[in-house]
Formats: sequence, structure tokens, C-alpha cells
Amino acid sequence: MNNARRTAIAALADRIGEIKAELETLRDEENDYFDNMPESFQCGDKGQVAEAAVASMDDALSELEGAIDNLNSSTGG
Repeated sequence: MNNARRTAIAALADRIGEIKAELETLRDEENDYFDNMPESFQCGDKGQVAEAAVASMDDALSELEGAIDNLNSSTGG
């Protein structure tokens, strides 16, 4: 792999890392929203939607981490 492609891949991994950080913030905010709901809301529709959103964001974060790891390993970094 030449240096130009290696540099482009490293930059892409960095951008994905920035997206991952933004998603972590949103996931934490949604989790705080759920935690601060009255218990009756947590068990209702709003709580279920918030929990599902947090779980989906956790899944996406895992996938992003895997993508970053794969990109870094492809460049030897």
C-alpha cells in the first residue's frame, strides 16, 4: 500500500472516530433521559423507545469500533 492510500485510510479512521464520539454523546444523553424518567414512564412506551434507542446506538458503536480497528490494521497501525 502506498503512503497516499495509507494516509487516506488513517484519515477515514479518524473521521469515523469523531462520528463514534458524537454517537457516544447522544447515547449517553438518551440513557440519562431514560434514567431520569419516572418509573411509570420507563415501563411505558416512552421508556421502551428510549431503551431501544440506547441499545441500537450501542450496537452501532460496536460496529464503528470494529470498522476503526479494521482500517487501522489494514494500514499496519
